[in-house]
Amino acid sequence: MAKQRYRAYSEYLREKHGCKVYKLPVNLPVTCPNRDGQMGYGGCIFCGESGAGFETLPEQMSVKAQLEKNMKYIGKRYAAQKFIAYFQNFSNTYMRPKWLEDYLYQANVPGIVEAYISTRPDCISKDHLKVADSFREKTGIEVTFELGLQTVNYHTLAKLNRGHGLAEFIDGVLMVRGAGFGVCAHLILDLPWDNLEDAVENAKVLSALGVGQAKLHSLYIVKGTELARLYVEGSIRLVSMEEYARRAIAFLEHLNPDIVIQRLIGRAPEEETLTANWDTSWWKVKDYIEEQMAAMDTWQGKRFDYLGGKAVRKFL
Repeated sequence: MAKQRYRAYSEYLREKHGCKVYKLPVNLPVTCPNRDGQMGYGGCIFCGESGAGFETLPEQMSVKAQLEKNMKYIGKRYAAQKFIAYFQNFSNTYMRPKWLEDYLYQANVPGIVEAYISTRPDCISKDHLKVADSFREKTGIEVTFELGLQTVNYHTLAKLNRGHGLAEFIDGVLMVRGAGFGVCAHLILDLPWDNLEDAVENAKVLSALGVGQAKLHSLYIVKGTELARLYVEGSIRLVSMEEYARRAIAFLEHLNPDIVIQRLIGRAPEEETLTANWDTSWWKVKDYIEEQMAAMDTWQGKRFDYLGGKAVRKFL
């Protein structure tokens, strides 16, 4: 059996629930504060008009209807027995806490064992967390918050028009973890203004904050976005697949080995992008990263030795 080079999400879920578990996307009629004028306009420069939910059902469908339709199709196709309700698109806590409560309870359907709420780190209040805690207690359905960070480099965050910096992410993680919920951080490792050192610092910050899961993907160029304009006019240059793999491996090497890796690479539909994943299949990129890790004989956490007062350990 091949050595496990990183803590894969699929295996984590199987160990936790005893069977195959699949995330089902849920699309809500929400937006983001850097779109509606609260924190800015236009949204993140990489985000299209449909947000990040390439495979979501129409937001006009109820949460229950979306879950039941996806559950029927995906359960049969992928032999999944339990499911996660994944509130995926845009910022799913950018709403009144009461609205979030209503949406969460619509996800309380047979077969759903967890709920994941994808949002921005500056869109979570204590009232949102109270709602999620009550839902968890009454239904037994676990709740995890997926926070979009993309990079710890706050200069790059400004270029992305995120409308928040690193401090807001730290605050969001501390709030969510303090309320007893899990955190997954989203990262783009090949942003044009970042380098290998930023990839390593991403791992260090997530490890120091006690984030439980990480989700990685490369930079897609979605048609009609500000990023697409910069790409077409030649103002930005994308890194190679080999460089992305180098950054992903360095990230993993410096990451706490207990952190679960939801994915090493994402995917996007060809018809909506100018380029994605170097015009190759996502699984080929994933395989390449894993092959490189094996060739280097490296693994997640190999260089996780920088916390806990490293500089003074020689005196202890």
